[in-house]
Amino acid sequence: MNITNDIRYVGVNDRKIDLFEGHYAVPDGISYNSYVILDEETAVMDTVDAAFTHEWLDNIQAVLDGKAPDYLIIQHMEPDHSANIQNFMKVYPKTTIVATAKAFAMMKNFFGTDFEDRQIVVGDMNTLSLGKHTLTFVTAPMVHWPEVMLTYDSTDKVLFSADAFGKFGDLNANEPWDDEACRYYIGIVGKYGAQVQSLLKKAGGLVIKTICPLHGPVLSENIERYIRLYDTWSSYRPEKEGIVIAYTSVYGNTKKTVLRLAEKLKENGCPSVSVFDLARCDMAKAVAEAFRYGKLVLATTTYNAEIFPYMREFISWLTERGFKNRTVALIENGSWAPMAGKVMRALLEPCKNLTFAENSVTINSAPNEMTNKKTDELAKELCRDYLAIQSETANKNDLSALFKIGYGLYVVTSNDGKKDNGLIVNTVSQLTNTPNRIAVTINKQNYSHHIIMQTGIMNVNCLSTEAPFSVFENFGFQSGRNADKFADCEPLRSDNGLIFLRKYINAFMSLKVEQYVDLDTHGMFICSVTEARVINDAETMTYTYYQNNVKPKPQTEGKKGFVCKICGYVYDGDTLPEDFVCPLCKHGATDFEEIK
Repeated sequence: MNITNDIRYVGVNDRKIDLFEGHYAVPDGISYNSYVILDEETAVMDTVDAAFTHEWLDNIQAVLDGKAPDYLIIQHMEPDHSANIQNFMKVYPKTTIVATAKAFAMMKNFFGTDFEDRQIVVGDMNTLSLGKHTLTFVTAPMVHWPEVMLTYDSTDKVLFSADAFGKFGDLNANEPWDDEACRYYIGIVGKYGAQVQSLLKKAGGLVIKTICPLHGPVLSENIERYIRLYDTWSSYRPEKEGIVIAYTSVYGNTKKTVLRLAEKLKENGCPSVSVFDLARCDMAKAVAEAFRYGKLVLATTTYNAEIFPYMREFISWLTERGFKNRTVALIENGSWAPMAGKVMRALLEPCKNLTFAENSVTINSAPNEMTNKKTDELAKELCRDYLAIQSETANKNDLSALFKIGYGLYVVTSNDGKKDNGLIVNTVSQLTNTPNRIAVTINKQNYSHHIIMQTGIMNVNCLSTEAPFSVFENFGFQSGRNADKFADCEPLRSDNGLIFLRKYINAFMSLKVEQYVDLDTHGMFICSVTEARVINDAETMTYTYYQNNVKPKPQTEGKKGFVCKICGYVYDGDTLPEDFVCPLCKHGATDFEEIK
């Protein structure tokens, strides 16, 4: 397989394996990927599992066509990628091994030698020239072993990503990448989200056309989408809208309540309900889905004054991998002393930022009219935001939405007749309540000001503390005249035809402009409220919360000049012009501070 003109695939497929790492079911097998870079000097990228020594060496021999390789680059020392280092060196004894210091220490553990006379130790951002191709090594400790590094080929814009962006299934598996890649990521790398986030920041400055992982297919299209998914998974944000129900049931009574809940969730507008019988399902799949969705229901029986073993195992998988930032609901069953709810809540204590549903369900042996009523109430609570976004079921005159207005941050949406637009503002306030009047102040330089002057309508989306920095980048650091800010969005629209955000808001209001006040650099739109919906009870994103918890810390070490307090942009210079405007967030010089 040709990856580029100079890069060849020499890996292997393993269709005999049943359990990867001894406990992940892989019905479609798995691939062990290895690559060769052909240049004035030739490099082989990683080895393969011990069961495929000769097949792999045959693949290399066919590509090299009689030439001896100059380098063997080892990115990761797990045996499915390093087992053949010694075998390779016996065949090609003059090859130099390139790896991190920790990788060489592990080689000594595995093989009794670290190939001291044939090694090059590399660190973060070190380079190696092969001729036309220059390789840059990017260290990635604990993604997911301490010695790991990635390799970037600046010539062909290829990232050799070690275990990152890998998936279960061999190269012939006909299945969506997302599902098995997520099961792989959550199961194997999921605990190390902070380290993956650091790696993504390092890679953010690279132009990447192709990703070559150590497992699964080579990725060469829509690279931004794969990086965006990794960003979502590693920051522990929900990827999908919907609810996972994980349950155990001894005699079928807990299952009856679970099935009723699943039906009620669907009736109340939940877009996706995934139900897992933990005693029979693929545990790794259930865990991965719990991370992909924003809400989780746990239902189990009291068992030996504790909980059923499969539920305890499931919760252990969650806590080991840093489960956080989710809504959790509990259903317990017990004939004489139900304790499962209390035990499950205690086991989840290590998980950060969990919101427990107000409603819970206790079954005494078998469901009855009372438990059915509680189950239905739980379904309505979990689906409150789904009900609020659907035009048919939403309360469109819920003026308590105005209580969400504070010194917060908002996305104002509009439409120029051809394209939807959105803008971050922090200048929304309620002026009166009889009649209800809302003031929205927008910089005249912003395209949204121009649109709203023409159309006279807008939606104000109240951001919640769940909003990640990517929301502010999308709506605050680019102009809607040049960019489609909703390109990757399935639009939801209010009665005025404008978009409102599906995620990361707790309320929105549709406004009609009644009066305009010219404030020189800005314009104040004084508006009536034509529609108001409360989506959920999440806290409103205040300016202080954004500064302290969402906005990345500016990278000012070793720099001089001035840094924007809004977005972190650094102006390099001894003096900041009074009329300077930040090229990213469009804030003026008053929002800059000197780097000290």
